Amino acid sequence: MNDHIHSEGSSEEHDHGELGDAEYAEFMELAAEEGFDLQDVEGAIEAAGHGPLPVLAVVGRPNVGKSTLVNRIIGRREAVVEDKPGVTRDRVTYEAEWAGRRFKVVDTGGWEQDVLGIDASVAAQAEYAIEAADAVVFVVDAKVGATDTDEAVVRLLRKAGKPVVLAANKVDGPSGEADAAYLWSLGLGEPHPVSALHGRGTGDMLDAVLEALPDAPEQTFGGAGTGGPRRIALIGRPNVGKSSLLNKVAGEERVVVNEQAGTTRDPVDELIELGGVTWKFVDTAGIRKRVHLQQGADYYASLRTAAAVEKAEVAVILIDASESISVQDQRIVTMAVEAGRAMVIAYNKWDTLDEERRYYLEREIETEFGQVAWAPRVNVSARTGRHMEKLVPAIETALAGWETRVPTGRLNAFLGELVAAHPHPIRGGKQPRILFGTQAGTKPPRFVLFASGFIEAGYRRFIERRLREEFGFEGTPIHLSVRVREKRGGKKK
Repeated sequence: MNDHIHSEGSSEEHDHGELGDAEYAEFMELAAEEGFDLQDVEGAIEAAGHGPLPVLAVVGRPNVGKSTLVNRIIGRREAVVEDKPGVTRDRVTYEAEWAGRRFKVVDTGGWEQDVLGIDASVAAQAEYAIEAADAVVFVVDAKVGATDTDEAVVRLLRKAGKPVVLAANKVDGPSGEADAAYLWSLGLGEPHPVSALHGRGTGDMLDAVLEALPDAPEQTFGGAGTGGPRRIALIGRPNVGKSSLLNKVAGEERVVVNEQAGTTRDPVDELIELGGVTWKFVDTAGIRKRVHLQQGADYYASLRTAAAVEKAEVAVILIDASESISVQDQRIVTMAVEAGRAMVIAYNKWDTLDEERRYYLEREIETEFGQVAWAPRVNVSARTGRHMEKLVPAIETALAGWETRVPTGRLNAFLGELVAAHPHPIRGGKQPRILFGTQAGTKPPRFVLFASGFIEAGYRRFIERRLREEFGFEGTPIHLSVRVREKRGGKKK
């Protein structure tokens, strides 16, 4: 499978993704012949060719308008907004774009008050989000002013050392500017007066965000390019056996390294030698025992998982094989897929299963995880150590798939044969065709296909399935975007 990687052109620094200069020039000539707008083609390749996006966390105490501001930033009403605090949602990470730059947003608006009380709750949700982030927007209610809880978050932000943009929310007009000015006292620099509800001032705030965000995350992935250990996130719902598995794989060679002192918890990465290779099990916040949060546990688990996945290259998702696959298991899988990480699914407690349970589990896997049938699977027992030796080969397979790149010439030969043998269904008297395409990025593989008309979702899934059959891509999601030729005319030079 690896023989497909970068065998045509180089992936040196340029603005056309993973395409080498000669490959890019040839591709643009093809696009011109087919009558595509070359600026549109360049934009499509650049969008698909990006590496990991920088991460922005939006933090603050309840009811200051965090989710409303997130909706404003991402440009659509996606984060759940309610007047009462404590709206628990499954999804906490969104993709956004401002002034041509793309980044991810971690929304912490879904906190729930729990047995620890309000200050500890806000601190906990801020902590997890800050850990995943390259920069932070700290939202304060300008009408209320700085509270003790706000001061507690400020202390957390200072310890973390991440760039902070202070958003003074609920400034609906000039009269509120004075309220915002009082927030200079927090010592976080200039307060940006905004109204998340009406959009006032959010443009200026986002300009400040772009200045604070790095072009790419500071953390660089391991592997051949850096010589560092590859990063693994061991994730799964609570009590699924993550701690046991980590302890079992670590054995006596476990090394604990304090690399990232900063947040109140000083997150620790585990350096573990497996199969003669050192791996970094990134922030296992969801793995270590913490004070039990009785309410909002699912929400905190989502935040912790998002933080771990953002820092990792491959997600090892642990499933309790002795229980039915849960909605939460499916959410965690979806989160890893949406983050674009390589993926391995490990079914724990395999030694406890009888024949009947194994039969029903296989049926569940087919129905519940059919969409990730490409992920390598290992059946393990964290308690006994059964099949632990299969974990490393599965991880290596997933990483190889994640980094695979198909040269443009080879891809187009494949697409030509595929379209000829299995054309798109005729719709409205017309038959849209895939004309050509390229793989603009890896980690995960990202393809841009150019077509003569709208390509249906079912046909896109068919193309993805055939790409996997032909080129492997085991253990990795594939991103497929389609650009349709404008109707301005036929072919032109």
